[in-house]
Amino acid sequence: MANTPKWFSNLLGWLLEKARQVIGNLPIENKPTRVKKLDIQPVAIGLKAYATVVIPALNEAKRISEVVAYALSDPATAEVIVVDDSSIDGTAELARLAGATVMISSMLGKGASMHDGVAPAQSNVLVYLDGDLTGLKSGIITDLCAPILRGEADFVKAKFGRGGGRVTELTAKPMLKIFFPEVAHFSQPLGGIIAARKPLLQALSFEDGYGVDVGLLLDAHLLGAKLAEVDIGSLDHDSQPLHDLTLMANEVGRVIFARAKTAGRLHVEQVAAMYESQRQAASGIDYVLTRRKARQRLLLIDMDGTVTESRYAVELARATGHESALMQMLDDNGGDSATRSDKIAKLFQYVHKRKFEQVARDMTLRSGVIEFVNQMRRRGFMVGLVSDSYFVAAEIVRRRIFADFAMAHTIRFDNDVCAGEIRINPAFYNLQDKNSGICKSNVLRRFLNDLTPPAINLTWVIGDNINDLQLMQLADRAFAIDPKSPILRNEPFITQIESFEELLAMLPNHELVA
Repeated sequence: MANTPKWFSNLLGWLLEKARQVIGNLPIENKPTRVKKLDIQPVAIGLKAYATVVIPALNEAKRISEVVAYALSDPATAEVIVVDDSSIDGTAELARLAGATVMISSMLGKGASMHDGVAPAQSNVLVYLDGDLTGLKSGIITDLCAPILRGEADFVKAKFGRGGGRVTELTAKPMLKIFFPEVAHFSQPLGGIIAARKPLLQALSFEDGYGVDVGLLLDAHLLGAKLAEVDIGSLDHDSQPLHDLTLMANEVGRVIFARAKTAGRLHVEQVAAMYESQRQAASGIDYVLTRRKARQRLLLIDMDGTVTESRYAVELARATGHESALMQMLDDNGGDSATRSDKIAKLFQYVHKRKFEQVARDMTLRSGVIEFVNQMRRRGFMVGLVSDSYFVAAEIVRRRIFADFAMAHTIRFDNDVCAGEIRINPAFYNLQDKNSGICKSNVLRRFLNDLTPPAINLTWVIGDNINDLQLMQLADRAFAIDPKSPILRNEPFITQIESFEELLAMLPNHELVA
């Protein structure tokens, strides 16, 4: 452990200490399980071509053709479905040419892509492969399905030659030994190579983030499915960038804690609060800047009225019976924006986080925005959603349009219930003038002042209202879509557009980048 990164050691120590504080010396394996068991009936499977291979993919042009061809070469494979996360490098086209059925994911994220592949699958057995695999020995799809055909398993994880990664060894496995010792023997609990019966997958929950694979393993176990592990030899797999590992560890830990609580093995009110704080950290500008990856073009898009046809706060108020009270607050021009934001946040106290998320998922997007974002990313732009609303909503909308990041304010949740308190994102303040107030333009200033080479050299902004004006003034090019304020309509430096399709038509093809 001498070379263990300090942040991993600190996280592991905290997790173990918290677990000891919470559960003491109680025998975990004897705790009651409050999860309804799934009655899995045997599925009749033919001897040939009985499996659908599902490959979630995001910008995997380098290897996707190879992976699809490999899957189709296995006699067990009846079809290959590639679920594409709006890739910008030709992944979808290459997968289609290689013989796969290609569909676009309903939302950015591996979990959503994995879930999207279940319903259209024509087979009763599904096998998941990653889109960046290479060095696979022949026949692993047949090998993974074998325990299912023999009736020995409903859910099969792959075991492969290399040891687990840092998050597996320093976060996942120690936590599984504490809370789920029954599955702690799995070599690759975070691995994405899986075979399972379709009815079982239809009963499982697919997490959005890095915890999807361990979540599926634990949910299958808690539903009473028969689990197995198959050694598929060695393989080559792209590693996660170092700056993603902290977020990955946090997500994996959160999923294991949540499943332990569901199973009656843990009471984690204080731990849930800690993970809520870590979730909010993902909205920080410092984390977003680490993900720029040398891109020199930046597009910032407003959310309310620009990406969505309506305002999130209004839709949330309507869904929770607070529309009249909210309208009174919005019509009140007294006080500063921070004070009004505090009052609006208090209005949603005691609303469950699921309601916040569902409203964001249900909001109508402007026509053409998904394709426009995709085309801008193809042209080398880092695309961000910047909103005066709540990060819990902006992050979902961001993923719906396949943008790179979201910047918004965080509203606090205690045990997934809104506490009615808002934290203004520090990126919205001017570092040189702390008294200048809250403004989206300061987000752009943080990018322009980023000292990491190469520097940003082209900025675009799209908004719709007066609160976007200062942000637009700072950009190289500014566009107002269906502008709500006459000030925006009269500014000569702002190009007025009626739709994203209109703006898309303005993009010259020669600006496409690799």
